[in-house]
Order: sequence, then C-alpha cells, then structure tokens
Amino acid sequence: MDRDLLKKQLERHEGCRLRPYRDTVGKLTIGIGRNLDDVGITRDEADMMLDHDIDRAVQVMETVDEYQALDSIRQTVLVNMCFNLGFRRLMGFRRMWRALRVHDYASAAREMLDSRWAAQVGRRAQELAEIMRTGEAAHDR
Repeated sequence: MDRDLLKKQLERHEGCRLRPYRDTVGKLTIGIGRNLDDVGITRDEADMMLDHDIDRAVQVMETVDEYQALDSIRQTVLVNMCFNLGFRRLMGFRRMWRALRVHDYASAAREMLDSRWAAQVGRRAQELAEIMRTGEAAHDR
C-alpha cells in the first residue's frame, strides 16, 4: 500500500476540518474524517493533545510578569487555571493578580475562591487555592 498516496486521497476526499463538525450522516467529526462518535480518540492521541494544550498555555502565561516571578508550583496552578478558563478569563482575576504582584499568596488564594469559577469547578478550585496559598502540592495523586 502507498501510504502517502492514500493520505493525499483521503485529505482531498474528506477535507481537513480543525474544528468538530457534523458529517453528512450527523456524526461528530474532526480532522481528516475522524468519526468521534464511533471511533473517538486513543489515549496516546489524548496525551499528545494535552501536551500541545499545555505548551500553548505555558507560552501565553510566560508573557505575564507576575507568572514569571513565581515558583514552579504556583506557576503550575496558573497554567491549570489558564487551561480551564482560557487566558482572557484568567487575566480577569484582577485582585488575584494584584496579590501575586506583592507575593501575598493567602490573598491570591482567597481571590481565586471568591469567584464564579470556584463555584463552577468546586474541588478543583479548593485544591488549586490551597497550593497557591502554601506553595506545596502532592505529586502522588
């Protein structure tokens, strides 16, 4: 089999869509004809996508001075929040950023919890706020 020929044919026949869409029979599809309803993705594909998404979040967070000034554990908290909220919404935590600017981690943690985000994500917010407050995270979870 000629893999390169097949790939060219499939892309020409299926097209390449980088956002999910419904195909002609209503199946959720992405990429070059990947039927998400019936096939889904593999764990390796999920891990690869996660690595790319983390890289993207880190790249944008590295543009923020307050992030750069933090230890790696607290940076991890902010990348986690960026992953969940998106950069723009995370930057809207103005009082948290003010607290981080002066290394007031207890206030930053309180500001994280005093948000609609915390109400939406519950335990995630509690865990991340505690890590922000203490600078310590359990690596064995």
